Amino acid sequence: MNQLTIGGFFNEGIKIGLRNAAALIVNGILWVLTIWIPYLNVGTTIGMFSIAAKMARAEGISMTEIFNPQYRKFMGEFFLVMAFFMIGMYTGIIFLIIPGYVIAIAWSLAPLLVVDRGMDPIEAIKKSNELTYGHKWVIFGGMTLLYIAVVIAAGILIGIGNAIHPYIGLIFTLAAVVLIVPIMIGAQAYIYKTLTANG
Repeated sequence: MNQLTIGGFFNEGIKIGLRNAAALIVNGILWVLTIWIPYLNVGTTIGMFSIAAKMARAEGISMTEIFNPQYRKFMGEFFLVMAFFMIGMYTGIIFLIIPGYVIAIAWSLAPLLVVDRGMDPIEAIKKSNELTYGHKWVIFGGMTLLYIAVVIAAGILIGIGNAIHPYIGLIFTLAAVVLIVPIMIGAQAYIYKTLTANG
């Protein structure tokens, strides 16, 4: 049985993220540029949310992945699963915050399962809860430590750049910003890859 590990977040998560960084950045830019176009923006948003599933399987991601019409096919199911997710998370937050974070982690794979496996929203939430059971602390710790490490590394790099020249510091800042997102999506892909391999 495959197991999530803190080391896996750093080894696999970063590797998956950087391997797909160029495509993720281009898709992200295209998403921002087209977010104002009705109907199209639904498919592109679903595509951005679901792209980690393809990354998990090491499938090639095109530079225009978010425009794949298959994503619009799951419009209703995606909106429903996100509505259930938000309602569950915010209801949990009412109960002294921590339950909200637990629910967010427990149901985090549900949107991917809806789009990637064609599950209905309730089935996807149940499956996500099942897959993440016993792994929540590792998911929370892995994502948190990875984010802190990436931000610290980016801060050091930006500091070095600024010490050399303000323009170099600006270039390093932009590079850090555009690489943090692919790495964190890579970590999500690592979680999905590992836990769906078990079931």
